[in-house]
Amino acid sequence: MNSPSNNTDLPDFSQRILTWFAVHGRHDLPWQQHLLAMPNPYPVWISEVMLQQTQVTTVIPYFTRFMQSFPTVQDLANADWEQVAEHWAGLGYYARARNLHKGAKQLAQIIADTGDFPQTVQDWQAIAGVGQSTAGAIVAMGVRATQEKGVICDGNVKRVLTRWAGIDADINKTATTKTLWALAERLTPATDSGLYAQAMMDMGATVCTKSKPNCLFCPIEQDCVAKSQGRQTDYPVKSKKSPNPSKYSLAIFLTDNDGKTLWLQRPDNGIWGGLYCLPLFFVKKNKQNQTIADFHSDFDNEYTLAEQVIFEFLSKHSHINSHDFSQYFGEKMIKHSLTHFHWFLTPITIVINDEQKKALNERLNDLALAENWTWIGQNDVQNLAISTAMQKLM
Repeated sequence: MNSPSNNTDLPDFSQRILTWFAVHGRHDLPWQQHLLAMPNPYPVWISEVMLQQTQVTTVIPYFTRFMQSFPTVQDLANADWEQVAEHWAGLGYYARARNLHKGAKQLAQIIADTGDFPQTVQDWQAIAGVGQSTAGAIVAMGVRATQEKGVICDGNVKRVLTRWAGIDADINKTATTKTLWALAERLTPATDSGLYAQAMMDMGATVCTKSKPNCLFCPIEQDCVAKSQGRQTDYPVKSKKSPNPSKYSLAIFLTDNDGKTLWLQRPDNGIWGGLYCLPLFFVKKNKQNQTIADFHSDFDNEYTLAEQVIFEFLSKHSHINSHDFSQYFGEKMIKHSLTHFHWFLTPITIVINDEQKKALNERLNDLALAENWTWIGQNDVQNLAISTAMQKLM
């Protein structure tokens, strides 16, 4: 690993970054607080969570709508989960929304007890879903009363630092992470850490980009190791991951004689937690052309209790053939990529009569499910909080 100490004097680094930001940085993002006399950590927190794994252009309309509906942390804390989920639907990584809702309740209680938001990085890390970099960003950009500087080291910052310092170790390794955090701490100025945090994020997002870094406009290119080597895109170094497995499922449009379709609310602890979803019938998982799980071997693990009941009901009434799911797959299949696997979903429509619907409803009611379920017309589905995958299927 190359040593960051080979570069020029560290205080000059932050000054060059801040000078660049003053002229070329983004100053009109809706969550920014640096132009306000009294910054508010609430919008900074919301934006930082939304920006995890998501681009700024995607986040802006979600953030704007979110803040219109929940202008204060107390509004968010008092909102029903279904309302929060509906505002998040389509943004992905839904555990973030769960943590926001939980975190808002924590923050509302802290404010009730102390009269203010948490003031330190350590205290912010006690809030659900807030890690070290997010806490640093909130303190740096949203909490001016504290003398503690906020240090960030997110993906954008890591890319800038590994290139500038020539850190050629695997960025996913613990030792490399410690090196980068130590460097970020040394480079962050004691004053103006909020401006510096925004500047570093802007550097990574607009200049020191992943595939086409614009070195001509970079304020630190003169002593950037990667630039001197002509190896900008070789940094950061990441170990290659094995290909993600693929999962295949049927998405059941279970429809009654009035054209209403059955939707299930997903369990909190899992993919699309708390959102509404069509019943999904698991078929198989593949990895490198090898079947690693199938319907018969993974039935209990892959199905919610409601889906197990629905599957048994449809099998009993000969609406579906569990022995040959292949007959259902065709041109309507959609691909939806998640963090750890690719999900191939094939929609099929099954119509049941009034007597069958009554029997199924009674069976679902008998279970006293923790999750909700509802029959709803196609025009009213827009009022449900559903995932992007379900929107594709619709």
